[in-house]
Amino acid sequence: MEGKKMTNEIIVISLGGSLICPDRIDTGFLKRFKEIIEKHIKKGSRFILITGGGRTARNYQSAANEITGVDKDDLDWLGIHATMINAHLIRTIFRKHARPRINHDPTEKIDDFKEKILVASGWKPGCSTDYDAVLLAKQFGVKKVINLSNIDYVYDKDPSKFPDAKPFKEMKWKEFRQIFGDKWDPGLNVPFDPVASKEAETDQMTVYIINGANLENLDDLLEGKEFVGTTIS
Repeated sequence: MEGKKMTNEIIVISLGGSLICPDRIDTGFLKRFKEIIEKHIKKGSRFILITGGGRTARNYQSAANEITGVDKDDLDWLGIHATMINAHLIRTIFRKHARPRINHDPTEKIDDFKEKILVASGWKPGCSTDYDAVLLAKQFGVKKVINLSNIDYVYDKDPSKFPDAKPFKEMKWKEFRQIFGDKWDPGLNVPFDPVASKEAETDQMTVYIINGANLENLDDLLEGKEFVGTTIS
């Protein structure tokens, strides 16, 4: 699928925590990610990078559940703090380009973003970093969000369990929400958070779901070339 070149504008990327730290911190991925982002900064782009909690969050949530009964708020807070350490790592990597303060509240009015990169983490219980990405996009009038996940496409069912799972190259928000529902749960593993999906649909945003492990694919999308992934609009 071919997209429109995404240079000379603010680009919002929701960076899955499973890409940052699948089992241990993936320095090879982060080095290549840094190269691509800096390449597009040189071309005039600015970025908002929102980090997920990924495996780190789920490890802490699983440990808490194994030891004691945990309510949803505490599970969410464990996940949020995992996104914060990931966000601090990303801000450190992009130190010379990034706004010094990490954003922890996407509803906070940001009127001092002069740098090339704004890094954001999770916010509060009941919200995912996908939702934070949509709210930050909305604040800056951005209509496109890139979601870097660990899947090539959105499927109608889990492709690891169902060999006949159907991939989507394009789909509408209504279709997406019929498959994945409207409710958020801590640790929920879906291509894009259902609550964020409702907000994106209301604001008429386009979300690109692509496999972040293939960073050349991200580069192609940013260049407006043909890319592998799902476009939801």
